Amino acid sequence: MNNLNSILIEGNLVKEPILRSTPKGTQVCVMRLASNRFYKQESGYEKEVSFFNVETWARLAEICSTKGKKGRGIRVVGRLKQDRWTEADGKPRSNITIVADHVEFRPEFKKETKVSTEGTGASEIPPDVPFDDLPEEEDGVLATAGKELAAVAF
Repeated sequence: MNNLNSILIEGNLVKEPILRSTPKGTQVCVMRLASNRFYKQESGYEKEVSFFNVETWARLAEICSTKGKKGRGIRVVGRLKQDRWTEADGKPRSNITIVADHVEFRPEFKKETKVSTEGTGASEIPPDVPFDDLPEEEDGVLATAGKELAAVAF
């Protein structure tokens, strides 16, 4: 019987995803994720940032390489994999990677571009307008290993 090996994590991509192929042609995408944790201390709230490598395979790898961009928020469901090796000097080393079965991408927002209204009689939007109502570029994207894409709202 297998032991439970499951992880759910949210964070932001800290660099662009890297898509590679195995010698047999299977796609693999490697992403670097930063996850923030806030906790209370006597002096106030402290921030702790943890970094994780995330690996996706096959169709999910292709989706992640196209939808994933530096800074974009993602939610990953998967399992932990530990790689072990020995250095040339005999020192044992290891690395833990998250192998994703399911990835959700947070919505991306369009950046507002300033259009000149000079000479049109229209007034410009004042700079103190709140950004809470910015239009979304797309809904969040849901991707699961071996499944098609589906749009989800966050």
